[in-house]
Amino acid sequence: MEFLGKKLRHELKYYIHPYEYVTLRQRLGAMLQLDGNSDDKEGYGIRSLYFDGPQNHSLYDKVNGIFGRQKFRIRIYNGEDRTIKLERKSKYGDYVCKEAVRLSRDEYDRLLTGDISFLLEQNHLLLKDFYRALQGGYQPAVIVDYMREAYVYELGDVRITFDKMLSAGINSHDVFDPNLALTEALDSTKTIMEIKYNDFLPEAIRLIVRPESHNRSSISKYVICREIGYRHFRP
Repeated sequence: MEFLGKKLRHELKYYIHPYEYVTLRQRLGAMLQLDGNSDDKEGYGIRSLYFDGPQNHSLYDKVNGIFGRQKFRIRIYNGEDRTIKLERKSKYGDYVCKEAVRLSRDEYDRLLTGDISFLLEQNHLLLKDFYRALQGGYQPAVIVDYMREAYVYELGDVRITFDKMLSAGINSHDVFDPNLALTEALDSTKTIMEIKYNDFLPEAIRLIVRPESHNRSSISKYVICREIGYRHFRP
């Protein structure tokens, strides 16, 4: 599906209990492949620095359920700087679009010091849009950290992920800060399951995950961690 020239995907989110998680990962693991970022069956670490505007647009648009909204974030994997991505996630109702461009470690470091001129040096729309957002007052808001176990299925470009050990950074906005303090943002007994696909969810996958048997939730790891940050963050 396309909207405003962007390719959109379905994204469904659920809180699941430990026994459901164990059963689902066993069934999915027998049929699907782990995604390329996985070190082992436990998955891989994701750490993202989210940005928000002076009026906290991204936060309140999500809380208020605004139909069309977007978030900018910088994401790394397993605490390493080999892959650093600037991403924009746009959401339109139940559909999402994710755009990404890679950054070098030097570019990331420059961003954190407020040097954003390089964003205009490359002919990339996402970089230019991010530049305009920063000029309009967007700034680092919170670090979100968790473990992700991800399974992929080629037909329908399906991704089923289990996000665990969700934590919020409370003393820094640098994803590479060796002294970053993290605090638990979600009860460790809760796992977030996300089901993402293009036009349809293949029946073979639907029979395994049975989305209708779980309670869908409007889950935002960003909002959860911002709430933690409000209570704990000290600049």
